[in-house]
Amino acid sequence: MSEIPEIDTQNALIPGNQSLKEWIESRTARYETRTLDWDALKFQADFDPKYRRAQMRYIGTGGAGVTSDPNVIPADHFTFSTMVLPAGCEGPLHIHHDAEEVFFILKGKKIRLFFEHKGEEVETVLTERDVISVPPGVYRGLRNEGVEEALMCVMIGSPKPVTPTYPESHPISKIKRPEN
Repeated sequence: MSEIPEIDTQNALIPGNQSLKEWIESRTARYETRTLDWDALKFQADFDPKYRRAQMRYIGTGGAGVTSDPNVIPADHFTFSTMVLPAGCEGPLHIHHDAEEVFFILKGKKIRLFFEHKGEEVETVLTERDVISVPPGVYRGLRNEGVEEALMCVMIGSPKPVTPTYPESHPISKIKRPEN
C-alpha cells in the first residue's frame, strides 16, 4: 500500500501579502466583468468575413495572438476562454506545436471540425456538450454549419501558447498579424 504524500500547506502559492479572501478573488473571473473581443481575430475577418469570431477570455490570453489582458486570471498551466461562433463562420486550419487544445461545445447544433496530419485529412461533427482534445502538432479548424450562433469553451494546455501558424496553402497564412 502506497503512502499518501503530505501536503505542504505552509508553502502554498498564495502570495504573502494577500489574505486568502483577496487571493481567491484575484483567481475568480466573473461573466459580468468579461467582454466579447471581436478584434482578437479581426485580421482574419478583415481578409474574409466568414472568419469573424469573438473570444471571451477567463484564464490567460489564449492562442489568438492577444498578448495581454489585465482582466484575466493569470495562466499557470493552461488558458481558458469561450468563443462565439456566428452561423456559417469558420476557424481556419491552424496548428499549435506546443500545446493541446480542447474544444467543448456549450451551444451549437453542427460544428464541423477538420484535421490534417502527415497528409491525412479527417472531419468530425460536434454538437452541444461534445468535447474533443487535439494534441500538439495536428492542424485543426472548424466551421459552424448550424443556422444559429454557437458557443464553445476553448482550453489550451500551456500558460501562453506560441501563436499558431497556418498551412502555407491557406490564404490566412499570407496575412501579416497586427502587433499587440
